[in-house]
Amino acid sequence: MKLKRIGVDWAKQVFQLHGVDSHEQAVCRKQLKRSQMLDFFRRLEPCTVAMEACGSAHYWARELRTLGHEVRLIAPQFVKPYVKSGKNDANDAEAICEAASRPSMRYVEVKSAGQQASQALHRIRSRLIRARTALVNEIRGLLGEFGLVEARHGVAATRRLTQTALDAQNGLPGQMRELLAELSGELDEHDARLSRLDDMIQRQAREDERVGRLLHGPITATALVSAVGDARQFSSARQFAAWLGLVPRQHSSGGKERLGAINTRGDSYLRTLLIHGARAVLRHCQDKADRRSQWLRQRVCRRNPNIATVALANKNARIVWAILSRGEGYWPG
Repeated sequence: MKLKRIGVDWAKQVFQLHGVDSHEQAVCRKQLKRSQMLDFFRRLEPCTVAMEACGSAHYWARELRTLGHEVRLIAPQFVKPYVKSGKNDANDAEAICEAASRPSMRYVEVKSAGQQASQALHRIRSRLIRARTALVNEIRGLLGEFGLVEARHGVAATRRLTQTALDAQNGLPGQMRELLAELSGELDEHDARLSRLDDMIQRQAREDERVGRLLHGPITATALVSAVGDARQFSSARQFAAWLGLVPRQHSSGGKERLGAINTRGDSYLRTLLIHGARAVLRHCQDKADRRSQWLRQRVCRRNPNIATVALANKNARIVWAILSRGEGYWPG
């Protein structure tokens, strides 16, 4: 069978295909089971295969590329306008095939297995941090019911408060002491697991030369490299910053530009890391005389610290794009 382009709607066990020939006529409408997928594409002549960038899409894209097909991943929100009628697998596959025919369509870069493993590391670490924060809040809340409070926040302050509550003669019931000792051990387990994950991130940072060129902290640098690779799928630095959601939302018409807050598109985890890093720089820029610190102080005077923080995160994102896409190091000034 000779196909020009084929759209695939993924599921866990059942996959819907919609293929067109060189005249854009539908010649293939087929439903396959998971076990039949590779055999079908192995017999098919190389063509363009389009699919939504959803769960397991990167795995299937790598598998189909090894069979000689050109794979294009499309963000689901760009496929939705091409669905003609009610939602079902056949209509979704046809919409994917139609969306891939648009010359201005944007595509998602296929990630390697190493990139996905690195992203999994960051997601697990982020989940553990959320769990540890919830545990710390629970400990502080329970001790507050017994009149034991700590003015300072954070893991270290909570650990000191817990140790003080266990050591002092403060009237805590025996059962509460047992529970508090168990919660303290659980907090230590979270810290130990986070320490192991941080060691893995440090090892990855030492092994990947792209991370070394970024000169960011290892967590931010490895997260950026695992998400975008060499960043050459973005045609400009502004497009990369827009993908991260660090550019203003526009509502412009009739030649009048209206810019609002950042559009918060893209990966919220990467955006959070960049903004937190920029906030740390802003905190220490008052006593520095370099050009970037002077530029940052001017932004703070003109607007407010939050806007200046996002502006610096935007600038850093553009520098990251230049370093990764051009294969160069960072040269201040």
